[in-house]
Amino acid sequence: MGINKNSLGIIEGFFGEPWSWADRRAVVKKLAPLGYGFYIYAPKADAYLRKEWQEPYPKQQLRELKKFARHCKKLGVRIGVGLSPYEAYIDFDDDKKAALKNRLEMFGDIGIDDLAILFDDMNGNVPDLAKTQSEIMDFVRDNTAASRIIMCPSYYSDSSILDEVFGQRPDNYLEDLGKFLHPDIEVFWTGEKVCSPAYSAEHLESVRKRLGRKPFIWDNYPVNDGEKMSKFLHLRGFNNSANALSSHSSGHAVNPALQARLSLVPAYTLAVSYKNPETYNPALAFAAGAKKMLGSRVGSNIIKDVGSFQDKGLDELSQKDKKSLRARYAKIQSPAAREIVLWLDGKYSTHAHEAVLTQ
Repeated sequence: MGINKNSLGIIEGFFGEPWSWADRRAVVKKLAPLGYGFYIYAPKADAYLRKEWQEPYPKQQLRELKKFARHCKKLGVRIGVGLSPYEAYIDFDDDKKAALKNRLEMFGDIGIDDLAILFDDMNGNVPDLAKTQSEIMDFVRDNTAASRIIMCPSYYSDSSILDEVFGQRPDNYLEDLGKFLHPDIEVFWTGEKVCSPAYSAEHLESVRKRLGRKPFIWDNYPVNDGEKMSKFLHLRGFNNSANALSSHSSGHAVNPALQARLSLVPAYTLAVSYKNPETYNPALAFAAGAKKMLGSRVGSNIIKDVGSFQDKGLDELSQKDKKSLRARYAKIQSPAAREIVLWLDGKYSTHAHEAVLTQ
């Protein structure tokens, strides 16, 4: 796979407060030179891409999305959107087909390159799930101008937590998807777990055999949504084997943290791992990325405090330590330092059923 404009990118697919448009533009500008070649807009908080997907899209939000698309294209970055046609597979009738076609036409007007159709976080214990979802994907393929289509299955990991939360997965679900899906449709996969710390060649090869195609990695690091994970800042370097990922996956989408600027640090390390897979050192890449992405002052402080942020978290930090950290970062005028202050103040805490991601 390596680093090219199609293989490595960001999918803004977390729960909680979405990023600002200014943060999105800043992240794309920082990551494009590192080899990040796509950005898929799919925040869980955008109801018009989820449960309200059949309702008219807000005009101001659409203007911002079009402006962001132009920004991405100017930097040579593919722009994408993730749509969750909520439970359309239960009854894909004429009304739903018309609504879906309308949304796809809207995406065409934006000029998207990548279209992600997301069936995650929905009840999956229904008859003929793979066949019906594949029929929806055929409809999408016939009505989109996007040059790449990626599907997220209802069961996007081997983790049993998905069966516990969304119903028992149908037998041979992945195998049936592989049989029914058009071969040029990509399929997202998070690994053996919902938040997989690494991806082995053996596991990815087993998924390839079941799907009949290489999986497209949806990487839930450094995401930190959910009640438990929002108490931590995920900053250290990726531990993935770039060689295994390059050979056994078709792409790599990073689901970032609630903190846009801080997400730049682990994103930097992943780019380094792909560029130099034989010599990649997560700790060294983290230290370099902290300074290069956030500036020397913020970066130096983060290198010193990463244990407090990523290992201890808000619940284990004493009030004295929180006060000391807050005072130090409040003195630094930078967006990243501001994110740390807000995190210390508990402003990023999220709740609800998305805590499945913490398992």
